[in-house]
Amino acid sequence: MRIIPAVITGAITLSLTYVFSHKLGQIPPLGKLLSPQTGFWQNAEPVGEFPQQSISVPGVQGKVEVWYDDRMVPHIFADSEADAYYVQGYITAKDRLWQMELQTFAAAGRLSEILGSKLIAYDRQQRRLGMVYAAEKTVTEMNKNPATKTAVESYTAGINAYIATLNPSAYPVEYKILDYKPENWDPLKTALLLKYMSNDLAGYSSDLEFTNARRFFTLKDFNQLYPDFIDATDPIIPKGTVYPSPSVKAIAPADSVIAANEAYLKFKMEKPDPENGSNNWAVSGSKTRSGAPILCNDPHLGLSLPSLWYEIQIHTPTMNVYGASLPGSPGVIIGFNDHVAWGVTNGADDVKDFYRMQFRNGKSEYLFNGSYQKSDIRVEEIKVRGEQPFYDSVAYTVFGPVIFDDSYPNKVEGELFLSMRWKALDSSNELNTFYSLNKAKNYDDYLNALKGYSCPGQNFVFADKSGDIGLWHNGEFPMRWKDQGKWIMPGTDNSFAWQGYIPHEELPHIKNPERGFVSSANQRATDDTYPYPVYGMYDVYRGVRINQRLTAMSAITPQDMMKLQNDDMNLFAANALPLIRKFIDSTSFTEEQQPYWQLLSSWDFVASPDSKAATIFNKFWAQLEDNLWYDDMHPKDSSVMIYPQSSVTLQLLTKDSSLRFIDNNNTPEKETLTQQMHSAFVSIVKDLSELNKANQLELGKSRGTNINHLSRGIPAFSALHLNTGGGTHIVNATKQTFGPSWRMIVELTDKTLAYGIYPGGQSGNPGSPFYDNAVNDWVAGKYYQLHIFQKEEKDDAAIRYKLVFLK
Repeated sequence: MRIIPAVITGAITLSLTYVFSHKLGQIPPLGKLLSPQTGFWQNAEPVGEFPQQSISVPGVQGKVEVWYDDRMVPHIFADSEADAYYVQGYITAKDRLWQMELQTFAAAGRLSEILGSKLIAYDRQQRRLGMVYAAEKTVTEMNKNPATKTAVESYTAGINAYIATLNPSAYPVEYKILDYKPENWDPLKTALLLKYMSNDLAGYSSDLEFTNARRFFTLKDFNQLYPDFIDATDPIIPKGTVYPSPSVKAIAPADSVIAANEAYLKFKMEKPDPENGSNNWAVSGSKTRSGAPILCNDPHLGLSLPSLWYEIQIHTPTMNVYGASLPGSPGVIIGFNDHVAWGVTNGADDVKDFYRMQFRNGKSEYLFNGSYQKSDIRVEEIKVRGEQPFYDSVAYTVFGPVIFDDSYPNKVEGELFLSMRWKALDSSNELNTFYSLNKAKNYDDYLNALKGYSCPGQNFVFADKSGDIGLWHNGEFPMRWKDQGKWIMPGTDNSFAWQGYIPHEELPHIKNPERGFVSSANQRATDDTYPYPVYGMYDVYRGVRINQRLTAMSAITPQDMMKLQNDDMNLFAANALPLIRKFIDSTSFTEEQQPYWQLLSSWDFVASPDSKAATIFNKFWAQLEDNLWYDDMHPKDSSVMIYPQSSVTLQLLTKDSSLRFIDNNNTPEKETLTQQMHSAFVSIVKDLSELNKANQLELGKSRGTNINHLSRGIPAFSALHLNTGGGTHIVNATKQTFGPSWRMIVELTDKTLAYGIYPGGQSGNPGSPFYDNAVNDWVAGKYYQLHIFQKEEKDDAAIRYKLVFLK
């Protein structure tokens, strides 16, 4: 009978051997992961001082020193730009390799290679967006420019030099958990990363939803629900600015056709949340205590660990630049040098249109200008971990890729083809803009840097030490006739094609205004007197609040700017609550409901982390919008539509309290605004009571903020349940997973003073003390003074560690 235990033992041994050497579902090979020689133990980093280290690498032509400060921010000192970018690539990969590569896999539609078949749908979407196609064109443009060619190739070589030093024990821990290994970098990956940001920042379009809306609403109603301009807006370029007559004009065809197969109307584009917010401004010396300009920027983006940005200083004979770099791209994206500072916010403009195409012979030919043209078919091989590859054929037309057809996103009857015209798919070299800004010395250099910039449309704020401040709403924006691009357009000829772009010199811009400041917060760039039609999804109240505060301020200090970046005042709520008080019958509330009404009605509109009223208002307004719009925006045929913006809803109700949309179409009675408000408030009280009993009614507890690990599946590598305030419509636009990804304040005195923080740390290694060391300070609204070293300051006390690169 001894044979039975032996068999069982053998079976267990074989099973454990298999488990420890193979990936089981989401479980990595435990043998590799737990191995003392190669597993996650090897990723722990020491706490404390680091010795000076010298390393020899094949690509450096001269000596390069990297000084690490007390937060492990690297300061690169090189005698040539090529060496500087090479070392930037090396040290960024040393800290952020897995993040860099994962983001390019996501951009290229390659996540199925790592994570398996559940990501095929996402990968198909990325392929059909044309991300690789666009990145390939960007590489061609970068190579045409000697400066960006050198920067990208040197940066790439540095990354690969670091990868060459790795063995399995030194792989970032995520490679071990997900059981794969890094591949070499190439310039295409850098281009993909830039296109990934373009998709996040220039992915707005509502053509599909608006086409649906036009089937249900008259043009008058449509314009009421989705107006081009909102009364409360305080535009980037002050109201009343006189614009010259346009030098060019788009010519509309004889008629504008709105027609679509019903199957189109259920297609849905994944796109950024239009209520995410970023801010930037610059104040002239006339408004500051020091007499020097101050520039501020806080781009609010999706938050993650490792952090989106990587702080760095690069010093060469031709530049000394400091700021936030994008891991995977050379140079600094938002920052300052010895002469100037700059920052960006999203322009929030629509640069994406859809065209209804007519094909024959499958996807091989499409009708255009009276004859059938051959389409360019790209067969996309999507490699799938553990399975056979998935193949998807994407047809490219004169307008761009066919993103929706009768096989995607689902198989449908009939020939349905929507081609996407998107500015991000055109040839461009946005990297050159940032390369040039890194070296800029004055306003003219800033302006020259912007001229070649294409997409995404951004508000570039500027200040320099000579006292100039300015802001350009910058990019290549389609020259359209009124309403062009709001709906799906016919693509069988060029009648509805873009007819060029708004000339750069006629883009909205402002320099040294009398009011002493420039600012942007994703609001409209101009009032309705601007001669070119421009569309998008714009914020309203953050810009109003910033301009109010900057107008009132004088003798401004960097500390004043810190307070403004952390401002939690909700002007939208301040404008909405008088209307709510007017139309809600509080006397009918029950004993359970009254305390919540008292909290809301007496609120000071400050959405601080401990504010209970902020939670009540947010839930009430969301419920009120459902009461008002759900019946109108959810037709029985499942067509996809979107609610009007909250600021539009408030504008409509303020102007007309008997607006016909207040009535619920699905009930026999005719509801009034008072009834809808009362119903909205009553329906949220149960949820409020449950939160209150759990001591989680405060905004920082009921919503808070989660900074998830990029994998989204490893909570231990995340920073969760952070006690934050702010939100939509608020300067501090922090939300549950979005927030200020980099806060920067630069005072351009003779010796520049700068402050900054982002929610994370320099290292991408969860085993490092510098992985999330800044998170708690970021939550508390604190800043770090930035160390801007000069070459002669090699013995500064803030320098903790030096890494010397030798040829």
